[in-house]
Amino acid sequence: MDIKSIIIYYSYSGNTHKVANILAEDLRRSSQVDILRLQALDESDSFFAQALRALKHSRGKIKEAKLDLSGYDRICLGTPVWAFAPVPAVNTYLDQCSGIEGKDVIIFTTYGSGTGNTRCLNYMQRALSQKGAKGFRRFSIQQFRVKDKDFILSEIQQIAPL
Repeated sequence: MDIKSIIIYYSYSGNTHKVANILAEDLRRSSQVDILRLQALDESDSFFAQALRALKHSRGKIKEAKLDLSGYDRICLGTPVWAFAPVPAVNTYLDQCSGIEGKDVIIFTTYGSGTGNTRCLNYMQRALSQKGAKGFRRFSIQQFRVKDKDFILSEIQQIAPL
């Protein structure tokens, strides 16, 4: 197990948390895995206000987190889709993280309607590409499927090899 992976994610309702843990379980078959759950320090209690911040690609204040990812071979980044975009905490992390030059990246989302899902994935991929990430694999899980472990694993397997 020479491959080191890290899964960085934000979860508001627990959906992205469930997917991140299933991804971690799958990756542990062939790699060492660290997990980092981002914690927002400035969230509103209003979902509408949070969605508006996401739509504007606002940044959020996050609890101190590991930003230097140079010690990892594979970086996984997950977010719920809010208003066609990653959540503000993930935007902040995308700005601040470093050490991803030449790394393989898996980006994943959880979503409701799916309307803005591709736009969200593309935004994250562009941000990470600008930091030098080399290879991207992506998958998304609709909120109604997050309890279906077999479905999630099949989606992960479609982006194989991990």
